[in-house]
Amino acid sequence: MCAEGTSSPRLAIRQFLLSLQSPARILVAVSGGSDSTGLLLLLDEAVKAAPHLKISLCAATVDHALRAGSADEARQVAALCASLGIPHTVAIWQGDKPKTGIMAAAREARYGLLAEAAEALGADLIVTGHTSDDQRETLAMRSMRTEQVSTGIADAMLFDRRFWILRPLLFSTRVDIRAFLRERGAGWIDDPSNEDMKYERVRTRRQLSADAGAERNTRAAWEERTALSTKGAEWLDRHFTLHGGLLGQVLPDGLRQDRAVLDYALGRLTAVFGGQPFAPGRAHMERILAFATDSEPGRMTAGRVVFDLRRDGLYLTRESRGILPLVLRPGEAGVWDGRFEVANASASGIRIEAVGLGTKPRSSLIPVLVTGIQPPRVGAVNDPTMREESPAPKDLGALDSCDEHRNEGELDRGLPKAAWKRAIVSAPALTSEGAPLSEESVRMVELTPYFAPFDRFLTRFDFIFANRLSAVFATAPYAGLPLRSIDGKTI
Repeated sequence: MCAEGTSSPRLAIRQFLLSLQSPARILVAVSGGSDSTGLLLLLDEAVKAAPHLKISLCAATVDHALRAGSADEARQVAALCASLGIPHTVAIWQGDKPKTGIMAAAREARYGLLAEAAEALGADLIVTGHTSDDQRETLAMRSMRTEQVSTGIADAMLFDRRFWILRPLLFSTRVDIRAFLRERGAGWIDDPSNEDMKYERVRTRRQLSADAGAERNTRAAWEERTALSTKGAEWLDRHFTLHGGLLGQVLPDGLRQDRAVLDYALGRLTAVFGGQPFAPGRAHMERILAFATDSEPGRMTAGRVVFDLRRDGLYLTRESRGILPLVLRPGEAGVWDGRFEVANASASGIRIEAVGLGTKPRSSLIPVLVTGIQPPRVGAVNDPTMREESPAPKDLGALDSCDEHRNEGELDRGLPKAAWKRAIVSAPALTSEGAPLSEESVRMVELTPYFAPFDRFLTRFDFIFANRLSAVFATAPYAGLPLRSIDGKTI
């Protein structure tokens, strides 16, 4: 990718192409605005000047259908691509649009449609025209919400485990890109929504100083985040154990590691076990860390996760409340509870819901979850401090309703029964019309762990940790970066 401080868009694009693994086919996201139009023309110029790189282009325009004139703008982009000999498609955001959160919904739709276009046009990766101006606005907006140092917009992000989305102009300015367009005699479309003050980004843009020298050093934040990802992956190897695909255990020594690494790793494990797209906020993480590093056993709930601290470590599992069912027709796929991806290839509709705390055991449903994973041996707690009822946690949050802390029988090396029971309660059970699925139907349903903070949007900074997490859960690794180097360094 381009080096920080690069002011020449041409140099940024040249460095980007040299960093790519080749041969490669790039899908360029083009809205018709100056940034994306500049990106398209810069890439076209550079690719044609370096045929030995074996890189080809295609393009896509997403029509969000939110305002009059968007279809005409898409046709203008199509005409530009045709004049350059670049295959192009228009992807339209169909259906009703939400009345609130429109920008976030549009972003989700945009990347989904770009991924579909990339697949249809045989592209290996997607590029977008984000600039240093966008980065400054993003950093400013996030600084208003938190005092934590933000990485801002990532220069590389894996979408939906399928396509890497790269931003080669992230250190180039809009002024320089427009200067290039004027030099080429090329025009662009000004989106009127870029002047609409109802949007936070527009308001932030108006407030920002024109002095680019005030930009935050994103490189330092990126390097810090990548280093945490690497250390977090090592922490997983040494201090974390997954039991039966349902119950996580942080070994005692893992709770005594560097605070920043523990914060990073435990925060993302909380998001994974809770099925949440983001790690808990700072206030919640401070509570979790204070509890986890306390020497006194107890339980607390935060981020939809039950934390059970014992002498043999900290156990994590999804709390039993708020788990909504998912119904899938034949051929449909979906994500259940932010924790499992389910694909229904059977001939009947299915319902996925939590096993629950019924009076009758539903053990016939549980093997659907643990196919290919043997449930661990569950025995009495090997922890004399937990032989009797543990005292209530010190005002640390809601307790799980399951309160089996008594030792039943001889001590062994198995898991604590209460912790494992909580895990089973939150496990997915599959039914069809209220009845358990037949063995044949079960074999037609694919149920895979889903990592909510990573599987939809994964920045390259978190890639090492996320990939190690995939190994822990015995799932497929993430697609590697389509780059041979970053900032001139071989990867």
